[in-house]
This record gives sequence, C-alpha cells and structure tokens, in this order.
Amino acid sequence: MEPGADLSAACPFSVNRDERKSARIAAEHAVLEPGAQVISKFSFARDVLRNSIAKQAGPGGDRFDKENPDQAPVFFLDGEAHRRKRGAIARFFTAKAVTTRYRAVMERTTDMLLSQIRAAGHARLDRVSLQLAVTVAAEIVGLTNSDQAAMSSRIRRTLLPTPPSMWPWLARLLGPIAARYHAVNFFYRDVLPAIRARRVTRSDDIISHLLDEGYSDKAILVECMTYAVAGMVTTREFIVMAAWHLFERHALRERFLTTGEDDQIAILEEILRLEPVAAMLFRRPTQQMTNPAALPIPAGTLLTIDVRAVNSDESVTGACPHVLDPDRAKRMNTAGGYLSFGYGNHRCPGSQVALHETRVFLDRLLRIPGVALQREPQIGWCEMLMSYELRDAIVACDRA
Repeated sequence: MEPGADLSAACPFSVNRDERKSARIAAEHAVLEPGAQVISKFSFARDVLRNSIAKQAGPGGDRFDKENPDQAPVFFLDGEAHRRKRGAIARFFTAKAVTTRYRAVMERTTDMLLSQIRAAGHARLDRVSLQLAVTVAAEIVGLTNSDQAAMSSRIRRTLLPTPPSMWPWLARLLGPIAARYHAVNFFYRDVLPAIRARRVTRSDDIISHLLDEGYSDKAILVECMTYAVAGMVTTREFIVMAAWHLFERHALRERFLTTGEDDQIAILEEILRLEPVAAMLFRRPTQQMTNPAALPIPAGTLLTIDVRAVNSDESVTGACPHVLDPDRAKRMNTAGGYLSFGYGNHRCPGSQVALHETRVFLDRLLRIPGVALQREPQIGWCEMLMSYELRDAIVACDRA
C-alpha cells in the first residue's frame, strides 16, 4: 500500500509504522544540559508553556540584559515587558495581514522563483525556499533596501553547518569570529540601509515601529537577527520537508492539489507535527512547581520540552502517532501542528505566515509540468537551533 493512501485501514495492521524523516538525526544529536528535566507529555508541556512562573530559557538568552527590555529580543522576554512588546507587533502577524498584505508578496515571489526553475529545468530546493522566506520576512520586518538575493546568501552564512567533528578546536576558535563577521556584514549591507530609509520616511513594518519606540541601531540589529532565524531559516526547512513528503506520496499530493486551502493547511500542520523544526523548548521556573506525579520541581530547574515526544503523545494524537494523517487533528478535536509552534504567550507569532507561504509555494510548485524530486535532501543538524537542516534537494521539471 502506498504511504498515506488509506491510513484508517493501514494503521491498525502496522502499529510500528514510522513515517518521520528527521527522528533519527534528532535522537542522535539533540543534546540535553546536565540536570535538565525532560517533558514528553502533551498536557504537562502545555501547562508549563502557559505558566507565568516558567520563564523563557532558550539558547542564547543569557547574552541579553532582560532588565533592559529595549535591548533584548521579544523572544527572551517575559511578563509585562513581553506582553507590551509582543502586543505592539501583533498587527504584523494577523490573519488579515497575511491575506491583505503578505499573500501578494508570497505569490509574486513564488511566480518569479518558479519561472527561474522552469527556465533552468532544475533548482536546489533549499536555496529557492530560503529566497522565498527571506523576501516575505523582509517585507514584514522592513529589510527592503538591499538586494534580496544577496541578503539571502548573507543570512545563510550566519548559520553555516558546524565544522566536522574532527576539528572541534577549530570550530570553537573560528565560530565566534565568523558569527561576528556575518552579523556585522548583515548590519551594514541590509539593516543599516533600511534604518536610514525609515528615518526619512516611515513604513508599515517592524523597523519603523522600533524607530518610533526609540530603539538603537544595535537593538534593531538584534531584532532583525531574531526574525532572520525565526522567520526565514526555520521556514526554509519546513518548506523543504513538506515538499519531500508530498513528492514521495502520490495520494497525499493529489489530495493537496485538489482540495481547498483549509485542508492544505491541515496537511502541512500534520507534516509539521511529525517533523517539528525546533526539537526542544526551554523554560526555568522562578518558583517551585510540581510535575504530574506530584513531585516537586525546584525553582531554577531547566525544563526541556521534547516537542517530538509531546507531538507523539497518544493521549492527544490517537493511535499510530508516527503516521502522517491529515485528518488527525480534526478527529482528535485539537489544533493542528500540536506544539510545533509552541504554546501560550511565546507561541510563534509568525505561524500563519509560515504556513501560508509554504502552502502558496508548494501548491504552485507541484503543478509545474513534469516536476519531480530528482534528488532527496541530505539531513544535517544545527546545534545552535537544535533543529534539522535539509540541503541539496534537487527539483527538476520540463523546461519552459
């Protein structure tokens, strides 16, 4: 039976069926800090994520002064400072904004990229998807005063794969130097031109808002780097992963191309449930908490939410949690994607942007005459983001 063709019939007879593509590399490379308590149950993970005493503890958060909210990204803030900052940018990520403002950018950029693919007859999917994600996120942030393709390349270099393990000393020596160089290059070539343009004339974007709030150039760079990772790099991985699943499953691909937008989103959310880009979420309680077994969790304990395990908790997924079933969320009466975008105050604000640009791009890509996945992606791991990386996938099609 073709994978994904008849899940209701296949699942009971293949209880060990596992359609995840990134589970192995996550199991091999996801490293936990000593003393961390791992959360793998959906209900407890959700309780922690919405608990006000469990503070954000993502990697890199210790580099920012949270006592000075204007100098720290919204990602690392909590409490009133987070609510104020998050509320001020919420209008850029509403469903209405996606429909009325960003969808045109998604469609225009997709058509341009697919025209290039058809002219060449092939393309690297990770580079095409990054260009789309960069262009859409740049529109929201306001990074529109530099060459988009060049900016895409600069952002890509900020997250180069970790050097081979045989050279750990070299990685420790050169890594921080390279990261600083790429950040400075990104600032002078992309961020500073946008700031200068908006000092003259404001636009309806995040950089203009930050200038109105009195942010320094350095603080604006920090925010732009945060959005570069959250809105560009992770979306690239999801687009490639979703394309991989749809290319190899004919029945699922046909359903995607013949159904409505809501069902297309349900398919994408189910793929994201199986293949969350971010493998871990982190919190530290400021007061003692208790776990589901009524055992105490001391204040300051690092709580590591294993998103993959949480998204496979059969109490909320039903049977066969490792099978791709687009009807699962509706059947279980829960939100699609489960905790892949987080939950509570820190839920990813750009989730609808990511889902809709992925939907627009894949809907048009899969309709190109003769399109096929010529080479599957190579799976790597990004230690900084604790996420999978998909590289070198080649799509081919009939040349226009």
